[in-house]
Amino acid sequence: MIIDRIENAERYEAMHPGFKAAFDLIREFDFESAPDGPAEIDGERLTINVLRRDLKKPEDAKLEAHRKYVDIQFMHSGREVFGWKPTAECEEPQAEYNAEKDVILFDDEHDGHWPLLERMFVVFFPEDAHAPMIGDGKVEKLVVKVLL
Repeated sequence: MIIDRIENAERYEAMHPGFKAAFDLIREFDFESAPDGPAEIDGERLTINVLRRDLKKPEDAKLEAHRKYVDIQFMHSGREVFGWKPTAECEEPQAEYNAEKDVILFDDEHDGHWPLLERMFVVFFPEDAHAPMIGDGKVEKLVVKVLL
């Protein structure tokens, strides 16, 4: 997991061939005209999901993990807290891994919580089970999925 401000994203672009395109997209993204929901940007290699949502209580935020994609979540407006736990230590799956949706959900307790503030991003790798969207109020954020 990586947490930082978008102004520092350049430091991480060499970590993965798709990260530069993902961070460029985040820096140039027009939230004012973007509709809610998912969209393909570069076929399966790069997809986005624009989220304008109400936040939830910690007990309602289930841990999720992915195997095929890295999540880069960018907070445009608002603030949230997300839960985290190493995927390898999750022992309570709700169901089998869903390959079509690239997700597995867990009922495990979160090991810790971190804030995601405006202009910040977090990178979740497959080893990072994460429970986003915790808090009060509403947020506007962009989730960029980068194919491993």
